[in-house]
Amino acid sequence: MIRRRLFGESISFDWRIVAATIAATILLMVDAYHRLTPSKGVDRMLLYLVVPLVIIIFVFRENPKAYGLSPGDWRLGLLLTVASIVLVAPVLWFVARAGAMKSYYASQVGGLPWNTFLDLFGWEFFFRGFILFAYARKFGANALWLQAMPFALAHIGKPELEALSTIFGGFAFGWIAYRTRSFLYPFLIHWFVASFTIIVAAGLLG
Repeated sequence: MIRRRLFGESISFDWRIVAATIAATILLMVDAYHRLTPSKGVDRMLLYLVVPLVIIIFVFRENPKAYGLSPGDWRLGLLLTVASIVLVAPVLWFVARAGAMKSYYASQVGGLPWNTFLDLFGWEFFFRGFILFAYARKFGANALWLQAMPFALAHIGKPELEALSTIFGGFAFGWIAYRTRSFLYPFLIHWFVASFTIIVAAGLLG
């Protein structure tokens, strides 16, 4: 806990939340403004997986398992993963063929499924591991909305319908991670969503 006096008032901060907030904001900005390697997916693995793990292990001196880097409740996780895929697939079948979604995603079919794996593995750990569990120790279930907001804002520039839905999708992914104590199941669902959206948008399923 950090205590400071600002304008004559004594206030206290949880230093881990301060560090996680600053680090997360800077990492999102670096991703938006710079390419570190020729691959966007490799960049995201470095920024959103490697850097947070370094912070967790060497700055926070904690076990990454406390941030969802574990199988968690794998039985519930697999059940929620399969149920989510079954529910979301028919929706994506219609949505991904719409004009804006099709024009945005159809060209990304090359390299599937590994391009989406690289793009999303670190991404999901960042939101549903690092940010979610850093906030959850202080704010409990309210951390679900706190991590969903930057997740939604990071979708600005994507098709409007998708961007508008991500505050709710981010909450849902966060709830699964929070409930299972693992970011792996939101990652599997998100990996399917991204890959299936591209396949449908590219017209590969008819």
